[in-house]
Amino acid sequence: MTRILIPLFLLFSLLCAACYHGHEGEDKKIFRYNEVSGIATLDPAFAKDQALNWACGQLYNGLVRLDTALQIEPCLAKRWTISPDGRTYTFTLRNDVYYHKNALFGKDSTRRVVAGDFVYSLNRILDPKVASPGLWIFNQVDSLNGFSAPNDSTFIIRLKAPFAPFLSLLAMPYCSVVPREVVEHWGEDYRKHPCGTGPFRLQMWKEGVKLVMRRNDNYFEKDDEGNALPYLDAVAITFIIDKQTVFLEFVKGNLDFMNSLDASYKDEILTRTGQLKAKYQGRIVMESQPFLNTEYLGFLMDSKENSPIKDKRIRQAINYGFDREKMMKYLRNGIGKPGERGMVPASLLNNKNTGYGYTFDPVKARQLLADAGYPNGEGLPEIMLATTSSYLDLCRYIQQQLDLIGIKVKIDVNPPAALREQIAQGKSNWFRGSWIADYPDAENYLSLFYTPNHAPAGPNYTHYSNPTFDSLYDKAKMETNTYRRMEMYHRMDSILMDDAPVIVLYYDQILHFTHPEISGLRSNDMNALDLRYVRKETVRK
Repeated sequence: MTRILIPLFLLFSLLCAACYHGHEGEDKKIFRYNEVSGIATLDPAFAKDQALNWACGQLYNGLVRLDTALQIEPCLAKRWTISPDGRTYTFTLRNDVYYHKNALFGKDSTRRVVAGDFVYSLNRILDPKVASPGLWIFNQVDSLNGFSAPNDSTFIIRLKAPFAPFLSLLAMPYCSVVPREVVEHWGEDYRKHPCGTGPFRLQMWKEGVKLVMRRNDNYFEKDDEGNALPYLDAVAITFIIDKQTVFLEFVKGNLDFMNSLDASYKDEILTRTGQLKAKYQGRIVMESQPFLNTEYLGFLMDSKENSPIKDKRIRQAINYGFDREKMMKYLRNGIGKPGERGMVPASLLNNKNTGYGYTFDPVKARQLLADAGYPNGEGLPEIMLATTSSYLDLCRYIQQQLDLIGIKVKIDVNPPAALREQIAQGKSNWFRGSWIADYPDAENYLSLFYTPNHAPAGPNYTHYSNPTFDSLYDKAKMETNTYRRMEMYHRMDSILMDDAPVIVLYYDQILHFTHPEISGLRSNDMNALDLRYVRKETVRK
């Protein structure tokens, strides 16, 4: 007898599909995507990366959220006020929000969310026994009476000092509301037994194989016509590791959505100018928008070695010494924007023309080398650049371009974890780095250069220190006037570019791929995955 072997993930997919076949032959509307990196938890207290954010974003809600333009909008809080001194936030909660059905709620199987739930949920993030990686977001919260609920519909947060971006921090998944009785019943196993208020609820999860979330029929939101959200019946996530296989599954229609492109197949689907190739037009829909991710090369400013990068003129010469536009065209297929402005992405500075930054100017680069005592690079020691294999092509391109003006670069390729450790411990004089915004405020990027944030205690991996910059940073984070704060941000960004502790390579771009039958997918420059309004017109067989 012949035995037919079916891969585990495929068998599981077939079984799940059978579970969702509707009555009278009607297929359920299931949105399918893959997570190569996997999902380790469904507890929002540990939602520290994109994969976890996307999953938890379907299961939970917080006080506020970010819309498609990164503006704060109400969620479980229908309105709020901020005291004149910027230290007290008072939220008025909706009274029609209920948790997902759960036997632990007793005979009613659910209960209404009240302000005390937020006191519990946010204090849980501060609990050292929980060890949430989101602890830092409440650094400004008053340690004595930070969270309080005078009644079921009023929740109050008190800060030690004003912090202008604070509302945007509350939009992070860490700040989702969870029910005490469910969390404390399961303890550490709550990661597998989530209970939130989101548009979907957990149906099943076979770790490393598949995760299915079903529509929450008690979800509180409706569309503009009064129709209940979400429109989908379910969301199914697979965990195929091989990126080529994921691409093939998407092209065949077995996945409805694909985020970004891997280098191994980007030339298969995109032209040099970043457009869909002709054979995929009409079969695939590509949406793109800016991504709050700045890719850069960082210099260790207080290196104990006698390195030429200590001279600002050398750092500036490197900034002028390579063509970012060609780099983006030939190595990135036009995905992203050349890093010719500052460290902060344009959308966080109101897209205002900065008037500072670096473009390709080999003449100016050679002049700076000569001014530093190295005409045409003569006598300039070789400079070591630490990177990972994923960015080797970019670093080799920069190496070749800099060689033309007399700067010799040696590339040191490291495993990602090893490079992160070297950077954190200040052991790499010149390294490749990136910064994806945790929240949509320029302060998040500028904090990388604030003196008290020197690594390993903070994210200042370059060990940059400038008293003028630090003074502006202290003032800006407490400035409640948006216009004045933005002016401070611009000035700080310009100081950084003049001192050149980093070389901005490019500002990344989000690419979302779907099939024509998918509509209503919402996102923003933080690469959110909002499935509330997604419609699936047909189901591929």
